[in-house]
Amino acid sequence: MTSLRILVPIKRVIDYAVKPRVNATKTAVTTSGVKMSMNPFDELSIEESVRLRERHKGAVADILAFSAGPAKAADTLRTAMAMGADRALLVELDEKRAGESDLEPLAVAKLLKEVVNGEGCNMVICGKQSIDDDSGQTGQMLAGLLGWGQATQAAKVEVQGDEVLVTKEVDGGEEVVRVKLPAVVTTDLRLNEPRYATLPNIMKAKKKPMEKKTLADFNVEFKKRLETVEVIEPPPRQGGGKVDSVDGLISRLKELGAI
Repeated sequence: MTSLRILVPIKRVIDYAVKPRVNATKTAVTTSGVKMSMNPFDELSIEESVRLRERHKGAVADILAFSAGPAKAADTLRTAMAMGADRALLVELDEKRAGESDLEPLAVAKLLKEVVNGEGCNMVICGKQSIDDDSGQTGQMLAGLLGWGQATQAAKVEVQGDEVLVTKEVDGGEEVVRVKLPAVVTTDLRLNEPRYATLPNIMKAKKKPMEKKTLADFNVEFKKRLETVEVIEPPPRQGGGKVDSVDGLISRLKELGAI
């Protein structure tokens, strides 16, 4: 089996259990004073990387957790290392500087390409999307920029020699994709159940190496290509109603034009 050097991109997002609120200017979601955590799809990616190491003894040489975000993203990377990543790389973004507060998917993909080439990675396992903007574009863009094969929305990942077999759920069944290494794999929710970071592993993670850089350390153009016109909350759901019988239900549906 090919020795794997795995890169796992991590994003710090609003915790999935927190209801987002739009700011007063309707330009973004409020993040000040809000609980932040690791993007759930990225938790799956870290877990699958560690499971590959456990299933194939000696095959995974390195698991690098990467994040581009504010200084507090270091805590998220520490969690990734407590889950099993060997080391971490943080690109600190200045949220007060124009263009750095929220990198677009293409900019992230270009940044990841530089990291892959600089670190000698031959496999990238990333979440299929982040739950803050739900773009679902970075993995595919990265594969295109690198000229690598890609397998998206993985529900099962197997490494066989110099190939990766990815099973994905599709309408009516499953689809299996075979891709040669190096490759980019994006993870879906049914791939695994991430482990909890135990206290001993949290303490060990504090001693694992974390390198910090800035955007200036990379030869990448971070030009803004997208403009957010307005951010609004969805309209409140209307209350439901009760009917006394099936005939009443049918009548009500006809009134609403549903049937």
